[in-house]
Amino acid sequence: MEPFIATQPNLAASPFALDAAQPLDPKKFRDPMVTAKGEPRASVVMTGLTTLWFNTGTLCNLACKSCYIESSPRNDALVYISLAEVTQYLDEIAAHGLPTREIAFTGGEPFMNPELIAILDLCLSRGFDTLVLSNAMRPLRRYEAALLDLRARHGRKLTIRVSLDHYSQAVHEAERGPNSWDKAIAGLRWLNDNGFAIAVAGRHLGNESDAEARAGFAALFAREGLAIDVNDPQAFVMFPEMDATADIAEISTGCWDILKIDPASMMCASSRMVVKHKGADRPTVAACTLLPYDPQFDMGRSLVEASRSVSLNHPHCARFCVLGGASCS
Repeated sequence: MEPFIATQPNLAASPFALDAAQPLDPKKFRDPMVTAKGEPRASVVMTGLTTLWFNTGTLCNLACKSCYIESSPRNDALVYISLAEVTQYLDEIAAHGLPTREIAFTGGEPFMNPELIAILDLCLSRGFDTLVLSNAMRPLRRYEAALLDLRARHGRKLTIRVSLDHYSQAVHEAERGPNSWDKAIAGLRWLNDNGFAIAVAGRHLGNESDAEARAGFAALFAREGLAIDVNDPQAFVMFPEMDATADIAEISTGCWDILKIDPASMMCASSRMVVKHKGADRPTVAACTLLPYDPQFDMGRSLVEASRSVSLNHPHCARFCVLGGASCS
């Protein structure tokens, strides 16, 4: 399949910006209990903490144009999480018998965190499935020997999910910057060739269908000799476009039946993310991976405290999770 050429992206802006989107109605997402129409706002009850995310810090080797968390080589709004801090949360899981089976890491670029290898070893040694989101570039490649050791000792309990924004170099680099494509593909091939459990996260362009995008990625994986099935949700995920300033419907309690969606399928029903804000004396727990900065989604310092319901009072709740049907896990 030829690289995507249906519409040449505007290289001055992110190719994942929502085209001609109406600005968000300022009356929306103001009250955690009631929508702008006066309807009761939907919320999600936690069914059990099956996935615990850690944000390893917002520092990244890239500065992507539409990064939802504004990661960059300069942004340290979320500072490096430490081995000792991760240990405390794993100890809490054990002490309270929480049903957590997966520990996941996002950033920033997680491999910028100098303690990440030790942290991964800890999680794997305690028997957790462990997931790392990475761009597979130089920060990861510095740890080739250590990663090979983890794979040898823990096998496919460790999964590394690589972000490829598109199956064409032009669109990927329009978002991530020049010279980012070849390095990412090389890192993905290294992981594949050395027997790691790998996955890929792509994104939807507004003018191509899901089928077109999956066909494009499938052709890329075939060319590169990568054993990734685009129809396996554990191996390949496609995320919707995200823009918190663009208008989107609010989710009321009546939407669950209208949309035929079980609130228990939402990401915040079964996961939380630990973050450490710059200047804070200790980490706190955010409701989800998408909203680490919004104080209304700060759920407290402990996992037990953070196990309460989440009000869907943010555009990301509607666009990404409910209407987009996406999940970071």
